[in-house]
Amino acid sequence: MKKAGPRLTAALALALACQAAGAHEIKIFASRVTKIALQVLGPDYEKASGNKLVVIDDVAVVMKRRIEAGEAFDLAVLVDYQTDDLVKTGHLVGDTRTTIMHSGTGVAVRRGAPKPDISTVEAFRKTMLDAKSITYLAEGASTTHVARAFEKLGIAAALKPKTTLVPTDTVSERVAEGKEELGIGIIANIVSVPGVELIGPFPAELQFNIVFSGAISKNTQHAQDARDILKLLTSPKAAEIIAARGMQPG
Repeated sequence: MKKAGPRLTAALALALACQAAGAHEIKIFASRVTKIALQVLGPDYEKASGNKLVVIDDVAVVMKRRIEAGEAFDLAVLVDYQTDDLVKTGHLVGDTRTTIMHSGTGVAVRRGAPKPDISTVEAFRKTMLDAKSITYLAEGASTTHVARAFEKLGIAAALKPKTTLVPTDTVSERVAEGKEELGIGIIANIVSVPGVELIGPFPAELQFNIVFSGAISKNTQHAQDARDILKLLTSPKAAEIIAARGMQPG
């Protein structure tokens, strides 16, 4: 068998070294839709880079606390004002801040259940008052806005006894299981759960947009890899996935 020449041997050694050097775990704190997008886009990225994506999705404010507590990570996609806070405190690199997607808030029912009218402010108000039970996040991006909408409509006190605030991102799952009649949350999180159906968005007068933005960790050892993933999340293919999940890219 012919032995490899010096140049070929050196090239093989360099290729193996580069492959070994590129085999990192890239830890990402992510919104639910970010995780869905990376489940589709990730395999090709992992094959091309040799890296492994470790994606953690949770309530955004909980992920922010984990970052502030010093947990190691490479990239975070959070609600825009949370990303900005972490840039100010030196946890995220400001010049990598990238807007990924935005979404409105809607109302869900269990799949197959009747869909009450929420198309106008008065219809929305009546549906909330008529509902047997309601659930939404205890401290999510939409929580403050939902509470303000109820206060604006003068129904906050009436809804309180029949409202369950949940600490984890399981609002749609609870509705799918029949634990509550109506679930309120980001539209993308509603349409991503098979057991529920979206009644519709909040009326325009009560609606609010939640924007998600990403940035890389100031302490990451894999800055270029994290930047590459940010580019991936703003690619045309990612935009298709984001739009299909009820959000607007960019």
